[in-house]
Amino acid sequence: MKDHNEEKRPRRVYPEKPLVGVGAVVHANGKFLLIRRANEPGKGLWSIPGGLVEVGEKIRDAVKREVEEETGIRVEVGRLIDVIENIVFDDDGRVKFHYILIDFEAKPISEKLEVKPSPEVLEARWFSPEEMRNLSITQTAKALFRKMGIEV
Repeated sequence: MKDHNEEKRPRRVYPEKPLVGVGAVVHANGKFLLIRRANEPGKGLWSIPGGLVEVGEKIRDAVKREVEEETGIRVEVGRLIDVIENIVFDDDGRVKFHYILIDFEAKPISEKLEVKPSPEVLEARWFSPEEMRNLSITQTAKALFRKMGIEV
């Protein structure tokens, strides 16, 4: 039997229309919070925490919820960094993924920075910019860091 919410959930692969997502560049003490993606697109790559906005949810509330769900870290949402279109085509030229991503800067509310990754992600950890240069990071996350003046 299908969950009532599951029927209303947008289809991520080969969507009928673009999906709106949010992300957060979370930083504290010179380090950045990254997650290793458990799902496509970018499965296995490091990226910023984030996810889809739910119906009736304000964008900044979605950022707070997604960061806490994926990492266990509660954040205060700061300035808007960028709005990015992420469109991925399959080998036949069909749109496989289409996201409009609204990304913000964020800082932890608590001084306790212990990460508690959820099953939604493979890993979640804090990294310095130098450490991030040795990671396989999604192109969209790299673009965000560049926009902030951080080369990864």
